[in-house]
Amino acid sequence: MARSTSASTTSATPTETFSDLMSKFMTHSPLSDLTWKQKDTPAEYSLDATLYASQQQRALHILIFGFAMVSTDNRVFISFLVFGLLNNILYVVILTAAIDIVGYSVPKATVLLADIMPSLAIKLLAPFFIHAVPYKTRIFILVILSLFGMLCVGLSPKTSLHMKLGGIMMASLSSGLGEVSFLQLTHFYGEKQAIGGFSMGTGGAGIMGSFCFLAMTNILRMSSQSALLMFAAVPLGLPIMFFLVLPDNTTVARYHPFPEETNLAIDMDADFYPDSWVSHDIRRKWDMLILHVEESFRLLRPLIKPYMIPLCSVYIAEYVINQGISPTLLFSLNDLPRWLFRSYRDIYVAYGFVYQFGVFLSRSSVTFGFHFPKLYLLSLLQFFNVIIVLHQSLYDLPFTNIYPLMILILYEGLLGGLLYVNTFMSVSQNVRPEDREFSMACVGISDSFGIMIAGVLSIWLEMSLCTDQVRRGRDWCDVGA
Repeated sequence: MARSTSASTTSATPTETFSDLMSKFMTHSPLSDLTWKQKDTPAEYSLDATLYASQQQRALHILIFGFAMVSTDNRVFISFLVFGLLNNILYVVILTAAIDIVGYSVPKATVLLADIMPSLAIKLLAPFFIHAVPYKTRIFILVILSLFGMLCVGLSPKTSLHMKLGGIMMASLSSGLGEVSFLQLTHFYGEKQAIGGFSMGTGGAGIMGSFCFLAMTNILRMSSQSALLMFAAVPLGLPIMFFLVLPDNTTVARYHPFPEETNLAIDMDADFYPDSWVSHDIRRKWDMLILHVEESFRLLRPLIKPYMIPLCSVYIAEYVINQGISPTLLFSLNDLPRWLFRSYRDIYVAYGFVYQFGVFLSRSSVTFGFHFPKLYLLSLLQFFNVIIVLHQSLYDLPFTNIYPLMILILYEGLLGGLLYVNTFMSVSQNVRPEDREFSMACVGISDSFGIMIAGVLSIWLEMSLCTDQVRRGRDWCDVGA
């Protein structure tokens, strides 16, 4: 991985400001430091190519990323913030666009399941094989999957639902692999800068993705297909941040095996494993695999009750609200501002933005030193929100207009984001350093598992609630006009 050097006269110290860097760069510019030697003719010159290349690279870093190079801590924070932003933004955009992708007659949870099941699968399997894949290789895999996935979603015809869902699944694989990889990567860079930056980035992805899609389609009146295609270029920023901005850490090269794996005793009785059955080398590899799986489950068990259950349950609650109930939380268009709401589809998109804004605020809390370790309380409060919005959908109460409901959805996002960031902060603080990288990957499974359960429930729930509303003479959820 390419990183900035420290030998140059223009290298930054932790106390230098961006103005200091620019002043130093102008004083020691590439032209002033080059050694020019006149030879046989005035047109022939030689220069110190190494110095020139170094200065040019330094110039690029200052001009593009100078604001983030004041200190190593700031570079770590900015890098992980952008990782979280770029890794999650497509997931958010796809869910916000769910009503445009599948239409009004298909449950929006169909998109949710396509957007989460591949991610869940990769999170379940990753802890057992991901250590064999270098981080730089993972970055390029993320870019390829995301890019082609969004092109499939944006370019496929409206009638080609299978092709759209296939593109969503490719983007989902990228999102799952990215979350596992970047959470593991935080282990090498410090909890406040890395976890704080990544959490803020994931929250920022929610608000930026939902707001951009809201502005493009609700306000600027772009087609949803054009808006989705514009997001296809977003993943190209990942290799830029990883190779040019993130500070070097030589321990990142590989995932370290469990200590027991390196000390595995292999003096087994030859009569038990006859040479005619299997070679000694294959036996050794098989025992290594068994030991690795057993050790993985040993480390997994203590994480389930304190971290994985509350994180899973809060995601069940909030995605039942978002995908199963919110498509039926509709109000008369005559009572809403026409510049923002021209169809009932616009209400669904607006709910998504408000929810993501709450997520962004709460996921940013860790950077200000706020820590709330009572995870089960946050989960319980989220289920209380489910009861309120379910009552609203069934009986049009307690809210008679959209604005207090928007506040409740903002609060829903606050609870979900707060539990997410505090879960990983607690893991970082309570798990042994040698087990932390693996634990981060395991805990990351639980949110996807909760979303998958919510998706299955929401397919039935949305259809049932909409049918009930149509029976009562409110067919807004069905016609969408």
